Amino acid sequence: MSGNKDAKLRVVIVDDEELARQMLRECVAAHPEVEIAAECANGFEAVKAITELNPDLVFLDIQMPKLTGFEVLELIGSDRAVIFVTAYDEYAIRAFDIHAVDYLLKPFTAERFETALQRARNRLSRKLPPPAELSSSARPPSQPAERIVVRDGTRVFIIPMAKLEYAEAQDDYVALVSEGKKHLKQQTISSLEASLDPERFLRIHRSYIVNLEKVSRVEPYSKDSHVVVLNNGTQLPVSRSGYARLRQFLDEARAT
Repeated sequence: MSGNKDAKLRVVIVDDEELARQMLRECVAAHPEVEIAAECANGFEAVKAITELNPDLVFLDIQMPKLTGFEVLELIGSDRAVIFVTAYDEYAIRAFDIHAVDYLLKPFTAERFETALQRARNRLSRKLPPPAELSSSARPPSQPAERIVVRDGTRVFIIPMAKLEYAEAQDDYVALVSEGKKHLKQQTISSLEASLDPERFLRIHRSYIVNLEKVSRVEPYSKDSHVVVLNNGTQLPVSRSGYARLRQFLDEARAT
């Protein structure tokens, strides 16, 4: 939304239920200053539409097929105004933790919609808060991630954890290697490490995390260094501290 007071507030509605989208359409229809730029029935459609159309505001369902609302937000970034719309109140705290404008609990009244819309206007009239680390919000607290979602332009890739071979830090990104393909995701390797199951993934180097199920062997590389060799022959460097953690893991595995 530009500084022009006559500019329309452009919104995208995302919900897998037609009835829910209709309810939002009816609420928006009472506001001629608000324009629906797109409607989406799943997370893939949402990521594509939001990336291409760059709306001012997104009404976003949480529980959807293919991608959850939190995963959609992780992919599109937190630098836009989002109002979550859901039938489940247990997500409210997580929604506000990632700076959602508001949280509409279905079924909501026209008055409650008005309140949410006004909050969105207030948010858009001033600078948005800095982007939050969203990857941890895409899953319940204390539960390791079961998959990683990555956006490449308007395309979305879902990487199941069982197929993630290793991750490599590349400045403010991580390169995620799965089935011979490399996907770049804007995330620190430390935050990725925190989201992974420590029983399955190990930080073997400041720049590398490896899936332990993909490790074939550990070999000496020089007098004081080692490499991990994966099942497909890929070699990854192992730091001294990483080697100590790896040895501890292997010793514990043999003891069980």
